[in-house]
Amino acid sequence: MIFNKKYRTIFLDSNSNVISIDAKVNIILSPSLYWVKKITLPVKSIRDVKKLLPSIFEETLPDGKYSYSAYRSSKESEFFIFAYEDKKILDEIAKKNIAISDVANVYFAQSELLSINGAVKINESQSIYIKDDILILVPCCWVEEKGELDLNSVDLSKHKVVLQQFGHIVDIKNFYNIGAVLVVLILIVFSELFITAQKADNILELKDELFAKNGLQPTMLQNKSMLKKYNKIHIQQTNIRKYISSFLSLKLKQSEHIELISLREKVMVVDFSGTNKNAFSHITSALKAKNVMFKSTYNNGVLHLEIAL
Repeated sequence: MIFNKKYRTIFLDSNSNVISIDAKVNIILSPSLYWVKKITLPVKSIRDVKKLLPSIFEETLPDGKYSYSAYRSSKESEFFIFAYEDKKILDEIAKKNIAISDVANVYFAQSELLSINGAVKINESQSIYIKDDILILVPCCWVEEKGELDLNSVDLSKHKVVLQQFGHIVDIKNFYNIGAVLVVLILIVFSELFITAQKADNILELKDELFAKNGLQPTMLQNKSMLKKYNKIHIQQTNIRKYISSFLSLKLKQSEHIELISLREKVMVVDFSGTNKNAFSHITSALKAKNVMFKSTYNNGVLHLEIAL
């Protein structure tokens, strides 16, 4: 744990009272301000997990612009994953008369309050308690014994929440890809307009110079071919994301889990272990309902699927 006693720690909830502060504060977010799941994934790094988060949350979140976060639990392949709306949290901070410049750090209650015992009251109508390692929010009337939330004894962790003050319009990588395509198209259009205004004997020389300067192919035909190639890659990557989302959203039995997700040329391979030959039809039926076309084989308790991309 990282100990941070320099700043006062407060609990931010939509139903809590306006807070009076005179110095910087650390903020712990109520479960009402984020979505959390505990999942097991066959990946090694947090970076790989974060790439999958939009797909994992895609079918469960209401409309909005979301940011995502994740950290590893005490188990190697188990992760806590989060989705949250930056604007909603920033608006709630403003409603409590807290300037964003007075916020030192922001944390999820999930990562900071796992040491509470029983149910803890956070406002007049709601309490929090831990169920299956997840900190959940419930009406006070659901629990009989409720303690008071004591933030003085909380030792803050390293799992800080990054808030985008101006929102995120598009994923950074996609933004760069779209920008690169637009730059190429703009350069091509202007090069054509410029070329047509020059003398005939300078056309090829000017075009070659412009293409070489900007790292393009020597001819328009080659550039169009390159654009077509990247469009195919985009479609393939979109399909990969769609299929991964379908697999991760499957409701598996307790003994079943995804053992392998891999790509082999133009084929996605997924192995499910812990399946019974006579009882894995719920997996294939669910995939067919999602219009996922596949070939399947079964061997030694492993259901092997191949999906053409």
